[in-house]
Amino acid sequence: MPYSADIKKIERRFVPEDFSVTTWDNLEPFFSDLADRPLSSGPDLEKWMKDMSELEAVISEDACWRQVRMTCDTQNKKLEEAFNYFYLEIQPKIQPFADLLNRKLIDCTFTKDLDQKKYFTYLRSVRKNIELFRTENIPIQAEISVLQQHYGAIAGKMTVEVGGQEYTLQQATRFLESEDRELRRSVYMKIQQRRKDDEDALQELFSKLVSKRNQVAKNAGFASYRDYKFTEMGRFDYKPADCFQFHEAVRQHVVPLVNEIYRHQMDRLSLSDFRPWDTEAEPAGTQPLRPFQNGQQLLEKTIACFDELDPFFGDCLRKMESLEHLDLDSRKGKAPGGYNMPLAESGAPFIFMNAAGQMSDVTTMVHEGGHAIHSFLSHALELSAFKEYPTEMAEVASMAMELFSMDHWHSFFDNEEELRRAKRHQLERVITIFPWIAIIDKFQHWVYEQPDHSVAERTSAWKRILDEFATTTMDQSGLDAFRAIQWQKQLHLFEVPFYYIEYGIAQLGALGLWKQYKEDPRSALANYTKALSLGGTRTLPELYAAAGLSFDFSPEYIRDLMILVRKELEQVG
Repeated sequence: MPYSADIKKIERRFVPEDFSVTTWDNLEPFFSDLADRPLSSGPDLEKWMKDMSELEAVISEDACWRQVRMTCDTQNKKLEEAFNYFYLEIQPKIQPFADLLNRKLIDCTFTKDLDQKKYFTYLRSVRKNIELFRTENIPIQAEISVLQQHYGAIAGKMTVEVGGQEYTLQQATRFLESEDRELRRSVYMKIQQRRKDDEDALQELFSKLVSKRNQVAKNAGFASYRDYKFTEMGRFDYKPADCFQFHEAVRQHVVPLVNEIYRHQMDRLSLSDFRPWDTEAEPAGTQPLRPFQNGQQLLEKTIACFDELDPFFGDCLRKMESLEHLDLDSRKGKAPGGYNMPLAESGAPFIFMNAAGQMSDVTTMVHEGGHAIHSFLSHALELSAFKEYPTEMAEVASMAMELFSMDHWHSFFDNEEELRRAKRHQLERVITIFPWIAIIDKFQHWVYEQPDHSVAERTSAWKRILDEFATTTMDQSGLDAFRAIQWQKQLHLFEVPFYYIEYGIAQLGALGLWKQYKEDPRSALANYTKALSLGGTRTLPELYAAAGLSFDFSPEYIRDLMILVRKELEQVG
């Protein structure tokens, strides 16, 4: 079926059109209405659910905008205060009502008459939220929400000086592509040292977060925050043991391929040793890939690329541009990283990233563009809760777009040789990211299995896990002090704990869709859009099945997909 990017804001029927979230006092009457309203029939229940969904969308969008504005300018105290006010003064008062309404839904006589296929995942999630809710956790969770944002404030101030000019860390990584090895080494060391300058602040912040998260889990009756978080994230279809199997499969079947990639790079550069500042470098006489000059050009070229895949994809970005829902360039005072922020009421999401003119920025842009398309495709679903799709499927949307788009990167590159280099860069990234995913995920399991650990114990565990997945090609001598805190660059550890294994699971799904695409592009894209349009209305295995995929991350499956990527690398050359 054809899809349209002419997305419409949800029409308000319960909350007045001119209403905006300012204080709890102006919000509370809507919750009281829902709590007190009698439900005397099935139609009453469905109208009540739609009104609750509308209120959820209004509140969610307000909270999202507060986060977007703050991350775009971490130095603006008013924006920080607005974010903090919501999470300290409004959100804690919403939570008891949310629990009350969840229980009212589950206890309603007419709930059993709802279409069980249509509402299965929603009601399962509601029951899970009831299981987790504890009044004593409300103030702790409010503190955690505020503390998590301190990471962006700290990291957003990090800059280094190169050649007399100040650069953000994201901008400075461009120098790691230089043919001048001494420049690469110098910039690499400056970046690592700048991170080390804030080591103690980030250690203290992380220790506070671990302690508070652990208390939340204990209050809810869980043995560990890991177990609590698996339940909270709705990981109904896999367990910690499956994650451990994934780690081991990566160690066995992916790390050897990473070694091959690094040896190939070492040969390209004619080096006798291979160091961390050599991974992105180009040989003498080869200019680094510079696919765009600024954020506006990145957007225009991505739209041209997406148009070739499917005009609907390009239309989604054009719609976001018309709404000014993009902030793409790196600058001082901006939080690190990149994200696509779904906006539950208005529909067209917001893309945030830190572009600095590099090949990796193209990957980030098409990645976040895949997330954005997911937001567009699921917006028409009836309830806000239906749009809360599993994170594993969300990352299939983004990672598959990285691979689908490769054959359409002519908009970024002037000749076939540059395009070939770009494709190789992307395929190598697909492989080299797997060990880092396994490292970060395994580290999180360790952290929350023994939450009372000391900083020294944490550092020791990190180094041990890092060494498990180390390649034999890379020489890390003399870098121990930097390697010991390498985890601090991963914002997920601070802001979205346990959200990382999804990238690995989804990368397998994305590779499966890419395999389909190479055989039949039209069919693969149809499977892609069909699965994304279901939002969260199906279980994770059902969503994978809708995309023509098996929900499988066994060692055998990983091995077979690595064979596929190795063959593609050989063809690209």
